[in-house]
Amino acid sequence: MRAHLPEATLVFDHFHVVKLMNEKLSALRRELQREAESQEKVVLKGTRWLLLKNPQDLDEKKEEARHLEAALELNAPLAAAYYLKEDLRQLWSQPNQELAGLFLESWIGRARATGIRQLVQISNTLSLHRQGLLAYYDIPISTGPLEGTNNKIKTLQRQAYGYRDQEFFRLRIFALHETRYELVG
Repeated sequence: MRAHLPEATLVFDHFHVVKLMNEKLSALRRELQREAESQEKVVLKGTRWLLLKNPQDLDEKKEEARHLEAALELNAPLAAAYYLKEDLRQLWSQPNQELAGLFLESWIGRARATGIRQLVQISNTLSLHRQGLLAYYDIPISTGPLEGTNNKIKTLQRQAYGYRDQEFFRLRIFALHETRYELVG
């Protein structure tokens, strides 16, 4: 990329960083589940989606917060990873790039200090891409809307089992896009 666009600023989207952290958290949970004793397995069962949900989205009627808390109390490495995941989301809400840099360094240090393989791996990745992460403060962009549109196009194509007529498919894509703006505007 640098060869073709030497002046471009590389900005890492927060969605992808949080997604990577969620993947590491899921890998840790699977590893802990395999190694757990029978009682621990019962408590850890069903926590996959609870760990990935935002805390404010936990369903009170299903007592998801209580179930999650029981699993975190039972397993210190899982709790450390979960709370670091939640803390990482705060990177993009720092008031400026300098404080975000300090926050990121602190987060990386805490993740490495746990000694948990998955957290050390992601801390190394974030350390390598520090400049792209902090570039958000110069250019606050997100690929979310673009990815949402791509997802709608894939869904449209899948629902139709493919299109033989490329022009019709193109018109359907434009119709998707126009419908979205008619509803919003």
